[in-house]
Amino acid sequence: EVQLVESGGGLVQPGGSLRLSCAASGFTFGVFTMSWVRQAPGKGPEWVSSIASTGAYKTYADSVKGRFTISRDNAKKTVYLQMNSLKPNDTAVYLCAAAPNTVPWGVVLDGGYTYWGQGTQVTVSS
Repeated sequence: EVQLVESGGGLVQPGGSLRLSCAASGFTFGVFTMSWVRQAPGKGPEWVSSIASTGAYKTYADSVKGRFTISRDNAKKTVYLQMNSLKPNDTAVYLCAAAPNTVPWGVVLDGGYTYWGQGTQVTVSS
């Protein structure tokens, strides 16, 4: 059974930090591009960041560039999202998603994922 289980969300004050984790099982993690996507209340999904299967390439949405860092540990089958300098408009459910590394980056960034997690809530508020 394929599982992507996110953790690490919570309530944080503006300017604070959180580190999200996504633990994968049931598929060959090391050959999948991993991504983080977020969905704020009343809005559609927003791509946040993606990392190549080897970890050698990373890309970010302009809205989070310089504040968020994506990483992965293939031995632990886990992808991370370090979020710093959080803002109220970062409030959303954060989901991790997986796509085979044969899928073109353009398709990945456009939502071409094979597997999704259930998400973890991040609330940024004073």
